[in-house]
Amino acid sequence: MGLRLPVGDVTVLLGPDGARSRVMTALDDDSGRCASGHASVRVHRLAARAGEDVRDRLVAIDAVAAQGATIVLVDRFTDGLAAPERRRLLAALRPVATAGRAVLVDDADPVAALAVADGALRADPAGGLVHEPLGADLLAS
Repeated sequence: MGLRLPVGDVTVLLGPDGARSRVMTALDDDSGRCASGHASVRVHRLAARAGEDVRDRLVAIDAVAAQGATIVLVDRFTDGLAAPERRRLLAALRPVATAGRAVLVDDADPVAALAVADGALRADPAGGLVHEPLGADLLAS
């Protein structure tokens, strides 16, 4: 699956759960490429593990920031947390992106993820992706 993500931005994946899951599963952590498509770049995937609390997950975000991956895939990283904790983790992704990474977020609460997003992609059940503008147009759909 080819996907271009803007560096410095948080992009939220929207659409039905199953479609979002298929997109995240299809993304190959070993095939990240620069914008020209010639050089490979590091990809890091953040996913929640059983028993991790918000502090453990914040440490994981800090570790990703220190590792220097160009692409960060955030795969249901806030699962099992209360709303305030989800918002705290999602907000912690903003500095990761602004430090020069492309961040793609699939979250159980995509509306909460939109609060930190610069852009959105809609995963449709047929397998395609559609860029969604943020703002009034998205909220009206």
